[in-house]
Amino acid sequence: MEFHNFLKYIPKIAKEKLPAANAHLKMAPVERIEMLKELNIDSKNPRKAAVMMLFYPKNNQTHLLLIVRNTYPGVHSSQIAFPGGKEEEYDESLAHTALRETEEEIGVQRHKIELIKSFTEVYIPPSNFLVSPFLGICQSELKFELQKDEVAGIIELPFNDFLDDRKVVMRKLSTSYANEIDVPAFLVKEHIVWGATAMMMSELKETIKLVL
Repeated sequence: MEFHNFLKYIPKIAKEKLPAANAHLKMAPVERIEMLKELNIDSKNPRKAAVMMLFYPKNNQTHLLLIVRNTYPGVHSSQIAFPGGKEEEYDESLAHTALRETEEEIGVQRHKIELIKSFTEVYIPPSNFLVSPFLGICQSELKFELQKDEVAGIIELPFNDFLDDRKVVMRKLSTSYANEIDVPAFLVKEHIVWGATAMMMSELKETIKLVL
Protein backbone atom coordinates (compact mmCIF):
# COMPACT_ATOMS: atom_id res chain seq x y z
CA MET A 1 0.00 0.00 0.00
CA GLU A 2 1.27 3.45 -0.87
CA PHE A 3 2.10 5.41 2.26
CA HIS A 4 -0.17 8.36 1.50
CA ASN A 5 -3.10 5.93 1.28
CA PHE A 6 -2.09 4.25 4.54
CA LEU A 7 -2.12 7.61 6.31
CA LYS A 8 -5.80 8.01 5.48
CA TYR A 9 -6.57 5.06 7.77
CA ILE A 10 -4.59 6.35 10.76
CA PRO A 11 -7.50 8.29 12.36
CA LYS A 12 -9.68 5.16 12.17
CA ILE A 13 -6.93 2.96 13.61
CA ALA A 14 -6.48 5.41 16.48
CA LYS A 15 -10.15 5.10 17.41
CA GLU A 16 -10.61 1.37 16.76
CA LYS A 17 -11.30 -0.95 19.68
CA LEU A 18 -8.45 -3.39 20.22
CA PRO A 19 -9.07 -7.13 19.73
CA ALA A 20 -6.65 -7.76 22.62
CA ALA A 21 -6.49 -11.39 23.83
CA ASN A 22 -8.48 -12.70 20.87
CA ALA A 23 -5.73 -11.53 18.53
CA HIS A 24 -2.91 -12.60 20.85
CA LEU A 25 -4.26 -16.15 21.13
CA LYS A 26 -4.06 -16.65 17.37
CA MET A 27 -0.27 -16.58 17.68
CA ALA A 28 0.13 -18.39 20.99
CA PRO A 29 0.86 -22.14 21.30
CA VAL A 30 -1.71 -24.21 23.18
CA GLU A 31 0.87 -24.83 25.90
CA ARG A 32 1.38 -21.10 26.46
CA ILE A 33 -2.37 -20.51 26.64
CA GLU A 34 -2.75 -23.21 29.27
CA MET A 35 0.18 -21.89 31.28
CA LEU A 36 -1.16 -18.33 31.30
CA LYS A 37 -4.57 -19.52 32.50
CA GLU A 38 -2.92 -20.65 35.74
CA LEU A 39 -0.68 -17.60 36.10
CA ASN A 40 -1.32 -14.59 38.30
CA ILE A 41 0.82 -12.00 36.55
CA ASP A 42 0.48 -9.41 39.31
CA SER A 43 1.99 -11.85 41.80
CA LYS A 44 5.11 -12.03 39.63
CA ASN A 45 5.72 -8.28 40.02
CA PRO A 46 6.88 -8.09 36.40
CA ARG A 47 9.33 -5.53 35.12
CA LYS A 48 7.90 -3.10 32.58
CA ALA A 49 9.08 -2.53 29.05
CA ALA A 50 7.82 -0.88 25.88
CA VAL A 51 8.30 -1.40 22.15
CA MET A 52 7.60 0.65 19.04
CA MET A 53 5.57 -0.76 16.12
CA LEU A 54 6.75 1.74 13.53
CA PHE A 55 5.30 2.29 10.06
CA TYR A 56 7.10 4.49 7.54
CA PRO A 57 7.49 5.00 3.78
CA LYS A 58 10.15 3.33 1.66
CA ASN A 59 9.98 4.03 -2.07
CA ASN A 60 6.51 5.46 -1.33
CA GLN A 61 5.33 2.08 -0.03
CA THR A 62 4.31 1.44 3.59
CA HIS A 63 6.71 -0.68 5.66
CA LEU A 64 6.78 -2.01 9.23
CA LEU A 65 10.11 -2.09 11.06
CA LEU A 66 11.48 -5.12 12.90
CA ILE A 67 14.94 -5.69 14.34
CA VAL A 68 17.17 -8.75 14.64
CA ARG A 69 18.56 -8.92 18.14
CA ASN A 70 22.22 -9.76 18.62
CA THR A 71 23.43 -13.13 19.83
CA TYR A 72 24.10 -12.96 23.56
CA PRO A 73 23.57 -15.03 26.72
CA GLY A 74 19.88 -14.50 27.37
CA VAL A 75 16.36 -15.62 26.57
CA HIS A 76 15.85 -13.17 23.69
CA SER A 77 19.15 -13.79 21.90
CA SER A 78 18.94 -13.60 18.07
CA GLN A 79 15.17 -13.13 18.09
CA ILE A 80 13.15 -10.92 15.78
CA ALA A 81 11.51 -8.09 17.71
CA PHE A 82 10.26 -4.54 17.65
CA PRO A 83 12.72 -1.89 18.81
CA GLY A 84 12.27 -1.23 22.49
CA GLY A 85 13.41 -2.17 25.95
CA LYS A 86 12.92 -1.89 29.67
CA GLU A 87 11.50 1.11 31.46
CA GLU A 88 14.08 3.23 33.25
CA GLU A 89 13.47 5.33 36.35
CA TYR A 90 13.98 8.55 34.39
CA ASP A 91 11.36 7.69 31.74
CA GLU A 92 8.33 9.94 32.00
CA SER A 93 6.04 7.17 30.72
CA LEU A 94 6.11 3.87 28.85
CA ALA A 95 5.52 5.83 25.65
CA HIS A 96 8.72 7.71 26.45
CA THR A 97 10.46 4.36 26.99
CA ALA A 98 9.41 3.18 23.52
CA LEU A 99 10.57 6.42 21.88
CA ARG A 100 13.87 6.52 23.76
CA GLU A 101 14.73 2.88 23.10
CA THR A 102 13.87 3.23 19.40
CA GLU A 103 16.23 6.18 19.10
CA GLU A 104 18.98 4.37 21.00
CA GLU A 105 18.67 1.05 19.15
CA ILE A 106 18.13 2.12 15.53
CA GLY A 107 18.91 5.85 15.46
CA VAL A 108 15.44 7.12 14.56
CA GLN A 109 15.07 10.38 16.47
CA ARG A 110 12.08 10.46 18.76
CA HIS A 111 10.78 13.81 17.49
CA LYS A 112 10.32 12.24 14.05
CA ILE A 113 7.89 9.63 15.41
CA GLU A 114 4.21 10.41 15.83
CA LEU A 115 2.60 8.20 18.46
CA ILE A 116 -0.82 6.96 17.34
CA LYS A 117 -2.03 4.43 19.87
CA SER A 118 -1.03 2.11 22.69
CA PHE A 119 -1.81 -1.58 22.27
CA THR A 120 -2.51 -4.42 24.70
CA GLU A 121 0.27 -5.46 27.06
CA VAL A 122 1.94 -8.84 26.55
CA TYR A 123 3.52 -10.79 29.41
CA ILE A 124 6.80 -12.61 28.67
CA PRO A 125 7.29 -15.41 31.24
CA PRO A 126 11.00 -16.26 30.66
CA SER A 127 12.18 -12.72 31.36
CA ASN A 128 9.25 -11.65 33.58
CA PHE A 129 8.54 -8.54 31.51
CA LEU A 130 5.17 -6.94 30.89
CA VAL A 131 5.59 -5.23 27.52
CA SER A 132 3.52 -2.29 26.27
CA PRO A 133 3.46 -1.91 22.46
CA PHE A 134 2.96 1.49 20.85
CA LEU A 135 2.00 2.25 17.25
CA GLY A 136 4.01 5.05 15.69
CA ILE A 137 4.50 6.52 12.23
CA CYS A 138 7.27 8.44 10.51
CA GLN A 139 6.30 10.63 7.58
CA SER A 140 9.62 10.34 5.74
CA GLU A 141 12.03 7.61 4.71
CA LEU A 142 14.38 6.45 7.45
CA LYS A 143 18.11 6.16 7.83
CA PHE A 144 19.21 3.73 10.50
CA GLU A 145 22.14 3.81 12.89
CA LEU A 146 22.18 0.52 14.74
CA GLN A 147 23.30 0.05 18.33
CA LYS A 148 25.71 -2.74 17.48
CA ASP A 149 25.79 -4.40 20.90
CA GLU A 150 22.00 -4.77 20.86
CA VAL A 151 20.90 -4.96 17.23
CA ALA A 152 22.36 -7.22 14.54
CA GLY A 153 20.16 -5.96 11.71
CA ILE A 154 16.80 -4.62 10.62
CA ILE A 155 13.92 -6.06 8.64
CA GLU A 156 11.79 -3.74 6.54
CA LEU A 157 8.49 -5.59 6.15
CA PRO A 158 6.22 -4.42 3.32
CA PHE A 159 2.70 -3.64 4.50
CA ASN A 160 1.02 -6.03 2.05
CA ASP A 161 3.24 -8.90 3.21
CA PHE A 162 2.39 -8.08 6.82
CA LEU A 163 -1.34 -8.41 6.11
CA ASP A 164 -0.97 -11.57 4.00
CA ASP A 165 -2.53 -14.50 5.91
CA ARG A 166 -0.35 -16.89 3.92
CA LYS A 167 2.62 -15.58 5.91
CA VAL A 168 1.27 -17.21 9.08
CA VAL A 169 2.78 -20.69 9.50
CA MET A 170 3.21 -23.43 12.10
CA ARG A 171 6.68 -24.50 13.16
CA LYS A 172 8.11 -27.02 15.64
CA LEU A 173 10.04 -25.03 18.22
CA SER A 174 11.40 -25.42 21.72
CA THR A 175 10.30 -22.73 24.15
CA SER A 176 10.92 -21.87 27.80
CA TYR A 177 7.92 -23.98 28.82
CA ALA A 178 7.93 -26.94 26.37
CA ASN A 179 10.11 -28.69 23.81
CA GLU A 180 9.29 -29.38 20.18
CA ILE A 181 5.77 -27.98 20.17
CA ASP A 182 3.68 -26.51 17.37
CA VAL A 183 4.11 -22.75 17.43
CA PRO A 184 2.24 -20.28 15.20
CA ALA A 185 4.59 -17.76 13.61
CA PHE A 186 4.91 -15.08 10.97
CA LEU A 187 7.14 -15.96 8.04
CA VAL A 188 9.10 -12.76 7.38
CA LYS A 189 11.50 -13.27 4.49
CA GLU A 190 13.90 -15.95 5.81
CA HIS A 191 12.97 -15.29 9.42
CA ILE A 192 10.41 -16.86 11.76
CA VAL A 193 8.74 -14.41 14.15
CA TRP A 194 7.02 -16.05 17.10
CA GLY A 195 6.23 -15.54 20.76
CA ALA A 196 5.44 -12.12 22.20
CA THR A 197 6.40 -10.23 19.04
CA ALA A 198 4.10 -12.40 16.93
CA MET A 199 1.27 -11.81 19.42
CA MET A 200 1.77 -8.04 19.17
CA MET A 201 1.92 -8.27 15.38
CA SER A 202 -1.33 -10.23 15.40
CA GLU A 203 -3.19 -7.56 17.34
CA LEU A 204 -1.76 -4.83 15.10
CA LYS A 205 -2.73 -6.77 11.97
CA GLU A 206 -6.26 -7.54 13.19
CA THR A 207 -6.84 -3.92 14.23
CA ILE A 208 -5.75 -2.60 10.85
CA LYS A 209 -7.92 -5.12 9.01
CA LEU A 210 -10.95 -3.83 10.90
CA VAL A 211 -10.60 -0.41 9.26
CA LEU A 212 -9.55 -1.37 5.72
